[in-house]
Formats: sequence, structure tokens, C-alpha cells
Amino acid sequence: MTTTDVFRNARTLERLAELGLKLPTPAAPVASYVPAVRAGSLIFTSGQLPLAEGGLAGTGKVGAEVSTDEAADLARLCTLNALAAVSALADLDSIRIVKVVGFVSSADGFTGQPAVINGASDLLLEIFGERGEHARSAVGMAELPLNAPVEVELVVEVS
Repeated sequence: MTTTDVFRNARTLERLAELGLKLPTPAAPVASYVPAVRAGSLIFTSGQLPLAEGGLAGTGKVGAEVSTDEAADLARLCTLNALAAVSALADLDSIRIVKVVGFVSSADGFTGQPAVINGASDLLLEIFGERGEHARSAVGMAELPLNAPVEVELVVEVS
């Protein structure tokens, strides 16, 4: 292990610990894709599900089986999984969040997608401060893979 490896992600991991959080092991793809791709100074993550301990932390439609608050917590988990995917390609201490795209499996009539994806946005601001400010989309979907309630993608810039 090099000195650089010892300090890689150090500030971000310290901040996560202060928040009572831990960066998970990057989730293995559930289909034919890679978790993240770097293109120049940008990293694009694939959509990340709320996976924990080898399975989904929740299933169902938001506004029916899953409450807005539960879905926001699941969006936080998706975001941690996305950051884990980014960490395989870059030092988290050297990134800035550019864009968040959140997909919400929505029951008929549910219109609270922005409140759900606030779970992801708020977490990024808690972790990165100004470097966590980002553009965002929060989109309602009829279904998501594996009956997940929420899925999150990130675009980050590496300095």
C-alpha cells in the first residue's frame, strides 16, 4: 500500500463517519453494464439501487407500499452506493457533484418525487458541502428494476 492509498478518500470517509455512515463495497451489476465510467474529468454512474447486505433494503411503489420518508432514506442508500462506484475510479476528496438523476417507482397519483430525491441531494450536501451542490432531475416511473422504490445516478467532476 502506498502513502497515496492510505490518504485516498480520507476527508470524505472521515465526514461519513461523523454522520454515522460508512461507504459500502461497490454493488455488483445486476445486468450487462459497469457501475461507473470515467470520460475525461467526468464520472457517470449507472443507476444505483438501494442495495445493502446483498439485497434490496426495500421494495414497492412510493405512495403505496413505501412512504415518502422511507423512500428518501432509500435514496440516501442509493447515493452511498453511487459514491462507492465513483470511489473505484477516483479519490472522493477530489470530486464535485455535478448532477443527480433520481427515479422513483410511483403509485398512481404520487407527485412527491422531489421530496424522495431530496434524500440523495441532502446527503451529498451533508458530505461535500459546496462541492455537493448540483443540478438534479426527479422522475416518476411505473416500475424500476427488481421492484426497487428508487434509483439514483450521479455525474461527478474530478479535479
